[in-house]
Amino acid sequence: MDSSNIRSLVIEDNAVHARLILSLLAKAEAVSFDVVHVDTLTAGLARLAQGGFDIVLLDLVLPDSQELDTFLRLRKEAPDIPVVILSGLEDINLAARAVESGAQAYLIKGQINSAQLERSIRYAIERTRAQSGEWDSPMFRLAQQQFLKAAQIMDLDDNFRQRLLFPQRTQVVTFPFRRDKHEEVETVFGYRVQHVLTMGPTKGGIRYHQEVNLGEVSALAMWMTWKCALMQLPFGGAKGGVRVDPTGFSRKELQRLTRRFTSEIIGMIGPDKDIPAPDMGTDENVMAWIMDTYSQQVGYSVPAVVTGKPVVLGGSLGRKEATGRGVVYTIEDAAKHMGMKLDQSTAVIQGFGNVGSNAARFLAEDGVKIIAVSDATTGIYNPRGLSVGSLLEYIREHRFLKGYPDGEEISNAELLELPCDILVPAALQNQISAENAPRINCKLLAEGANGPTSLEADVILNNRGIFIVPDVLANAGGVTVSYFEWVQGTQNYMWSLDEINGRLHKIMTAAFHAALERSQRDHVDMRTAALIEGIDRITQAKLLRGLFP
Repeated sequence: MDSSNIRSLVIEDNAVHARLILSLLAKAEAVSFDVVHVDTLTAGLARLAQGGFDIVLLDLVLPDSQELDTFLRLRKEAPDIPVVILSGLEDINLAARAVESGAQAYLIKGQINSAQLERSIRYAIERTRAQSGEWDSPMFRLAQQQFLKAAQIMDLDDNFRQRLLFPQRTQVVTFPFRRDKHEEVETVFGYRVQHVLTMGPTKGGIRYHQEVNLGEVSALAMWMTWKCALMQLPFGGAKGGVRVDPTGFSRKELQRLTRRFTSEIIGMIGPDKDIPAPDMGTDENVMAWIMDTYSQQVGYSVPAVVTGKPVVLGGSLGRKEATGRGVVYTIEDAAKHMGMKLDQSTAVIQGFGNVGSNAARFLAEDGVKIIAVSDATTGIYNPRGLSVGSLLEYIREHRFLKGYPDGEEISNAELLELPCDILVPAALQNQISAENAPRINCKLLAEGANGPTSLEADVILNNRGIFIVPDVLANAGGVTVSYFEWVQGTQNYMWSLDEINGRLHKIMTAAFHAALERSQRDHVDMRTAALIEGIDRITQAKLLRGLFP
């Protein structure tokens, strides 16, 4: 595409509105527009099939198509071209559904000027180009669409939309890695992303997984920004990762990999700049190696450079189980709101790693009957209830749930559809989709994982009356206790476990009720309410800090 000349297809049946749009495009100063105008969706699709367009400006109400169906039909036929909707319908719900479905912007024809239209078109093309390149990731698209839906509902200024859609800083590194029994040296890709620098140092985990990419890490960093803001922590969101499958790595291999990756990103991290923590595929040992590598470089011990490290090195009591404990705190609050008695409830937990196993343990302590759990190898179902202690013992001995004797083996997909009161997806992203959402059979869904529910599934579940505690709220216990660990490290003063759990409970409960009150006041779902709470805090801070220079 010639950035100084944008070939545009305008699909608009109203002659007056068409002249308005063409006149606004003609007044653009930074770029010129080569415009083709048609008045039906059928004619527009025919022109798109011929190729050569950079952008579509779409009216939703046409002679041969109406409202959101107009956009969905165009998106189906031309999924890769950016679309700016120019509508006469000032309908906030329609606008939210449109951007949620993939429209880059929703503008009201009578309320825009030439500069606003030109900017929206340029932003739409730039976003689409970035998303189709190194940022391309289902998780990043989900995170951006969630943000755009919330931004549309809260009428967020365009400048903030553009600034918050992508991270402020990214570092992509490649480095050599040698396995113990192989002489070949592999080239490994690593990432560190800082989404927002406005709030203080950035905070976020590091994951080792074979599907890590820049888009996934950017999505996780964005979600971390909203979590920190919702919990009122003085952090921006960050995330990191290395694209490897650590399954079967020896301790020596993990240490070599970690120390080399740390040396590659050492300029980005620091106790006052960016503080890593454990995530999928990493643990307190990995954090210890990062801390040691960083400390060796600066010449003295710096415990506060990471969180989630061993207690003997300055780690916090309660950090390992904090995410699972936070999930249960929000379940307790949601149950009170719903009038659900936990000691008479059943729960299904997908994922029996750190988050899922601790959530199961604390739910069992509340009297909840755990009827099914799963890991990467299998699911285990027993309608009479599973012993969490027995499950943990089996995992310690066999590493995985496969072969556990006291229940029926089922698939992860079957597990999600079991009848229960509480469902906790605590495994990977994209587990609940439009395909299986109609068969989800719970009253309360608490997201222990990041991004387990698609936008389409969100709509279905909310319409069915299932109460959702979204990931940015439910699994924020980990970053909250990481904040406690960072504070303890900077103060050289340790807190008791009771102090930590009490502070965590207070913060999680306050965040839950802030999101719930927003949801009820603005008549939006809990996910959108939680995002609006976080986004609003970030935008207030950006306004107060101003723009440099």
